[in-house]
Amino acid sequence: MNTKPLFRILFPLVVAFLLLALLMPRSAKFAYDYRKGRTWKYETLYAQFDFPIYKTEEQMLSERGEASSEAIPYYKYSDDIVSRKLRAAEGLELGTLRSATVSSLRAIFQKGVVADDRDRRHGASEPEVIYVQRDKRATKVPFSEVYRLTDARARLLADLSDMSGENVDSLLRASGAYELLVPNLLYDEQTTALVHAESATSVSPTSGYVNAGQLIVKEGEIVTAEIAQMLDSYKREFEANMGYTGPPALMLLGNIIIALAIVSLLFLSILLNNKRILNDSRYPYTVVVFLLGALAALILVRVNEKALYVVPFTLVALLLQAFMKNRLVVPLYVVSLLPLLIFSHDGSVLFVMFFVAGMVGTLAFRRFNRGWKQFITALITFGVLAVTYLGFHAAELVAGNVWRALLSLFFGSMLTVAGYPLIYLFERIFNLLSISRLLELCDVSNPLIRQLEQKAPGTFQHSLQVMNMVDTVARAVEADADLVRAGALYHDIGKLYNPLCFIENESLVARDGRPRYHEGLSPEQSAREIIRHVTEGVELAQKNRLPEMIIDFIRSHHGTTTTGYFYVQYLQAGGDPAMIGAFRYPGFKPVTKEQMILMLCDSVEAASRTLTEYTPEAYSAFVERIVAGKMEEGQFENADISISELGTVKETIKQYLAQIHHERVAYPQKSK
Repeated sequence: MNTKPLFRILFPLVVAFLLLALLMPRSAKFAYDYRKGRTWKYETLYAQFDFPIYKTEEQMLSERGEASSEAIPYYKYSDDIVSRKLRAAEGLELGTLRSATVSSLRAIFQKGVVADDRDRRHGASEPEVIYVQRDKRATKVPFSEVYRLTDARARLLADLSDMSGENVDSLLRASGAYELLVPNLLYDEQTTALVHAESATSVSPTSGYVNAGQLIVKEGEIVTAEIAQMLDSYKREFEANMGYTGPPALMLLGNIIIALAIVSLLFLSILLNNKRILNDSRYPYTVVVFLLGALAALILVRVNEKALYVVPFTLVALLLQAFMKNRLVVPLYVVSLLPLLIFSHDGSVLFVMFFVAGMVGTLAFRRFNRGWKQFITALITFGVLAVTYLGFHAAELVAGNVWRALLSLFFGSMLTVAGYPLIYLFERIFNLLSISRLLELCDVSNPLIRQLEQKAPGTFQHSLQVMNMVDTVARAVEADADLVRAGALYHDIGKLYNPLCFIENESLVARDGRPRYHEGLSPEQSAREIIRHVTEGVELAQKNRLPEMIIDFIRSHHGTTTTGYFYVQYLQAGGDPAMIGAFRYPGFKPVTKEQMILMLCDSVEAASRTLTEYTPEAYSAFVERIVAGKMEEGQFENADISISELGTVKETIKQYLAQIHHERVAYPQKSK
């Protein structure tokens, strides 16, 4: 048993399975799904542990706004000013009042003196409290407990007037005692601004507390805003500190089963939609693209779920569309979004948003896929994401800051433009086939085709004629014209090894004067030499790293037909009909519409050179005979083409032959 194909299929799946199982979250999600304003459909819920009630984002923004509007002034107590002024007061000529003046000044300075220009520093209103820094400690002090400079002088006068009947005010002015009263609380503008900024961010994130065993919500109760806030807080603490409470082995087993289910679904999506991909380089590419989306979701779920809005998940759909048909893109894209759906808290919302945007994006990209037009696709994708998100937000199925979410979605949409060039990298790594690569392959000046032109000119001309014919036919039935043109150009590349074996190159034999290649060979030998151009063409294509889709045209352009000319010779010589296998091509029957078109056009172009009558009736009978022969041999039984499309193919080929072999006017000879 050949285990190599089985290994090629299983190895990418095993790698994908292991990565998914390892990166899946190790903590359980909150088991309840609830929405504000709806009925609680589960059993009555009691708190299993103590937890704080966290404020909502709107509440936090509101309180921070209030805190930022109230600036508390910051003052520094100056011991140096106080000591200097008290020493000066002890030298005043106040007689018996000197001691009382010093005591009063000390008491006033102890409480603190501020300048009178409060309107300039604190605004029009007087602050309720201020910060006073003294002995490297800052304390809050009611502003009413400190003296403004004017009030401090009035206090000094009042203290001394109670002790003497003399004109104390004149005495204080004459002695200069009033001038000793200066502000000893110095306003610190820089520290005030710093403390103000910190106060705006130091708002408490909690607004209450719930004890273990306390009722949160009853069964059938409407989830109010207060209950929703408690549930949000309970969910947050549960997932942060409690999470999964069962055996770790059971959690691991659950992750293994989920990973196995996702990988199995990926494999079945390929197997049921286009199992041929399992045998070419598109298969590992598909697994890699799937992992890009799935692992991005799993990693960000564990790190920061808010960042999921910035991830360009729609890029996964575009990367798949570049090399596959839509019938395969849709299920593969859905499977790549499953980890997002399963493990993210907003999984259902994100899944629907990115699925719809991905499908619309792939449709838009067909038209806007060149240069700056890719930004149009990105804007269309963002529009779909934004509308879908706003719909979910209006229905209160998703919470959070709307503008922040929309901004994240916009950046994520723009990242699709930056990520799309990955296609060209993957194209080279996995030897895939994009539109630009097709155009490059169809260039007849590339080295391999130039080699065909030089060594097998007849085959080269035949390939050009087939390429033109398949282009016309493919456009008539909406097949991939670029793909089938490239297939037509390379389908006979194997004739490079032995060009003289084929009749279209016999002009080289006639030019050299050598006998024809098949003279002296038995029908079996001739058939073997003819058939080799298929296997040798595959080898040459693989050696030159042609994409697998082009190699499939080499394998299928003769299907499983026989070399009819030599098989009939063999039978006429008395050969055994059971030996037909020696005359059968080793390819496979056409599967795609493009492969079937190439098979027909190749046969028609080669056989059309035997036509002797050039009328619509002759073309019709000729084409019908070739198509009927292929159908009798069962060559179209696997082809993805309808009866109606087959009829269009036949009519288009007939018209093409009529255009090629059109009549010309015979010019008369000039008389001498």
